Amino acid sequence: MTLRLYQLDAFTDQLFGGNPAAVCPLTEWLPDETMQAIARENNLAETAFYVPTENGYHIRWFTPTVEVDLCGHATLATAYVVFFLEKTTEDDKVDFDSRSGILHVCREGDWLILNFPSDPTHIAIQPPAIETSLNGTKPVEVLKGGTDYLLVFQNEQQIVDLDPDFRELATIPARGVIVTAPGNGSDKEPVDFVSRFFAPQSGIDEDPVTGSAHTTLIPYWAERLGKTVLTARQVSKRGGYIRCKHLGERVEISGQVKLYLTGEIQIDVPSAD
Repeated sequence: MTLRLYQLDAFTDQLFGGNPAAVCPLTEWLPDETMQAIARENNLAETAFYVPTENGYHIRWFTPTVEVDLCGHATLATAYVVFFLEKTTEDDKVDFDSRSGILHVCREGDWLILNFPSDPTHIAIQPPAIETSLNGTKPVEVLKGGTDYLLVFQNEQQIVDLDPDFRELATIPARGVIVTAPGNGSDKEPVDFVSRFFAPQSGIDEDPVTGSAHTTLIPYWAERLGKTVLTARQVSKRGGYIRCKHLGERVEISGQVKLYLTGEIQIDVPSAD
């Protein structure tokens, strides 16, 4: 069986920036173990698979080790494939059914706008492994959303300088850990907030740019700053720029995508029933 495969950089307007994702269009689902094996072979933060439905598409995401409930950057990359590469719709909006419900993506020029459910936080007790894994760097707030801890720090430099012990961090009972602080635009244009995302629990020590983490970050910073339209930067080594909008129960997460690779993969397994 021959399948098309695309690799794209999401949340960036420059190749080799943002977060790389693989996208594999399907006509019907492959066995779960086959999709997991493809994701492991790709060895990217996420590989997205999608199939057409009556109302749009059904999407699933796999890290090299597990299937996940939500992935922003791979959804952004998948929408780019649908709109600009496969060209299977002439509309400016596409809907993806997923384990996290219906996800909407609109295009405005070369910007793609994700519309995702919001994931607000609550105050949480800090797990002991947080302080030890961050080498004693202490957050000023510890909160938790549906799947991730959110650690708030005083300034952007603290976020940039964090060098976690990932083996220790992996013991924290969560999908991952978001760290964030106000943005100061020290070397680029100012943004409202910055972040990084660590998820050794999910097979990814650090995710370069994490759309799903912004379902938690946007409600937090919207309330703290008293504004609904924000800008953000994930200050990983690759980095990424995100436009954000708080809509109450949902959020908008906007970014750009660059195509890196178009290819084919060969597999010798039957499709799932």
